[in-house]
Amino acid sequence: MSKKVPSPCIDVCKFRREGHCIGCSMTKSQKKLFKSIKRPDHQEAFVQMLVGQQGSMGRYTHWAPAYLKKLKKKKAKVKFTLTD
Repeated sequence: MSKKVPSPCIDVCKFRREGHCIGCSMTKSQKKLFKSIKRPDHQEAFVQMLVGQQGSMGRYTHWAPAYLKKLKKKKAKVKFTLTD
């Protein structure tokens, strides 16, 4: 686990789905919350929660490849399991 977990935001930031971003599924409140979380294990748990949220909302298959690319660029490792 790296010291800091990169934000799950993939720089789309268009809030159209009942206040959820069409890029990452976070709400503005969730984005603010992620920034306030300091412990990497809690940040990883947040990312996993977000993956579950994306699974229940549907239409977020583009997020994981984009986030993995971001992780690679920042040389960070985050464990998360995709849901069907």
